[in-house]
Amino acid sequence: MRKITIAIDGHSSCGKSTMAKDLARKIGYIYVDTGAMYRSVTLYALRHQLMDEEHIEEEQLRESMDDIRISFALNAETGRPDTYLNGECVEQEIRGMEVSNNVSRIAAIPFVREAMVAQQQQMGRDKGVVMDGRDIGTVVFPDAELKIFVTASAEVRAQRRYDELRGKGEEADYDEVLRNVKERDYIDSHREVSPLRQADDAILLDNSEMSIPEQNEWLLQRYQEKVSGED
Repeated sequence: MRKITIAIDGHSSCGKSTMAKDLARKIGYIYVDTGAMYRSVTLYALRHQLMDEEHIEEEQLRESMDDIRISFALNAETGRPDTYLNGECVEQEIRGMEVSNNVSRIAAIPFVREAMVAQQQQMGRDKGVVMDGRDIGTVVFPDAELKIFVTASAEVRAQRRYDELRGKGEEADYDEVLRNVKERDYIDSHREVSPLRQADDAILLDNSEMSIPEQNEWLLQRYQEKVSGED
């Protein structure tokens, strides 16, 4: 069976990564979490005092891009890949609210996107990859054989994110999470470079009322339809 490229785009906190990871594991594909890559750059900028709530030291960040090495390694306990920043596992740190509150600003910077897109295209050059993010089907892999665009209401996404944070034992305020979700939607959709939008040939999935098993089954069916149709 010929391998394909699967691009999953959509709004923040709509379950893209969960769907993509589960599908990749089930069909034996490589999974790449592009959102984690932008989160890692954000974490680097925060750690090196290259940004605050109002300003980003873009020139210093540009000069530091060659020093930002992002990789993924399979976690034997979870069966899913963890994100590494310069050899350090940062999977938990990049999911916190401080990074969440700033990642859209970092992701909107043209030279950051250029660097990340180049890495992503290199990772997916041999196909057999499931990649999720904001611009995979429109910019990174416009020729992907299967494109999915995932969405859900802001309130549903905020509740999921709130539950995720509390489940990790982190302090969280639902209203703050909801504000973050709406703010990220606006920034992601209005940035000049690679704004979030549904590709013309992407299949829309609103999973507001779906369970994780239901959305996983839906995605698996779309994959099976695609590969069986091409054989």
